[in-house]
Amino acid sequence: MDMSFKNTTVDDDEVAKFSALADAWWDERGPFKPLHQFNPIRIQYIRDQITTHLVQDASQEKPFKGLTVLDVGCGGGLISEPMCRLGATVTAIDASERNIKIASRHAMTQELEIEYLHQTAEQVVAQERSFDVVLALEIIEHVADVGLFIGALSQLVKPDGLLFIATLNRTPMSYVKAIVGAEYLLRWLPTGTHEWKKFIRPSELSRAVEQNGLKVKEFQGFTLNILRQEWSLTAQLDVNYMAVCLRSVSE
Repeated sequence: MDMSFKNTTVDDDEVAKFSALADAWWDERGPFKPLHQFNPIRIQYIRDQITTHLVQDASQEKPFKGLTVLDVGCGGGLISEPMCRLGATVTAIDASERNIKIASRHAMTQELEIEYLHQTAEQVVAQERSFDVVLALEIIEHVADVGLFIGALSQLVKPDGLLFIATLNRTPMSYVKAIVGAEYLLRWLPTGTHEWKKFIRPSELSRAVEQNGLKVKEFQGFTLNILRQEWSLTAQLDVNYMAVCLRSVSE
């Protein structure tokens, strides 16, 4: 296993952008309202995938008990906390120290034991740690080096473990919906939250994952009904999508 990283995945401008919003992570009407709306369906999808592949008895109150989960780019802990409630042993990292402080404080109020660390993915690799499940949700489009980031994520996945990467496709439709619509017209997100050129096509993601010894098990699209403000699963991958990646036992 190669654990030498001469470069970094951290984009200081992106870290500063989200650090400035850190106090609003748990405000369901604030700048992270779209993530709060998105959270239920992505949690359910992730739960179903983990249950199918790694859980023997899904009927348990805490079906993820015994599983280790790493949440990369955890923000305020919107995914970390549900994974902990499902019984997983959760480690969550973020390049923003303010995010980690906010997340840690909120977890304490919920009496949840989550290991929050102000670290990068490559720093965790250097510690020779690995996990049953690695989550990188809505983060890859904000890193400085996508190839390095996927390489680090891949090394953090145990044999027979799962890697989830959620991001935005680089298509004309994603520009219209995620940039023009969400940021400029509807003001759901602060202007400048995303850069369209940093969005990643599924083919690019799949190629990078396979170059690092994992295989994409499936792609899943997500779509928002604007009138109902409800998210649902879709076969279309032209805007929001998630890749479920598997490290085979032989790797």
